[in-house]
Amino acid sequence: MTKENIIEKVDAFLIDDFEVEEEALVPEANLKDALDLDSLDFVDLVVAVESNFGVKLTGEDFVNIHTLQNFYDLIERKLG
Repeated sequence: MTKENIIEKVDAFLIDDFEVEEEALVPEANLKDALDLDSLDFVDLVVAVESNFGVKLTGEDFVNIHTLQNFYDLIERKLG
């Protein structure tokens, strides 16, 4: 899966499942602040990633994940 495919899939489920405005989906967006995701949303985010990409994420995976770009990169590493 290419980086572009990952970005498209992530953006699609953020828009559809988390009601994030498309304009907010820029690589430097802060996951918590700019995308308005709370701790419960992060649990749902893990489930969405597992169902869309077939990879498992743990709380430790999110330690250094602050931006949407970090999140894209995390998924790419997990798929690699």
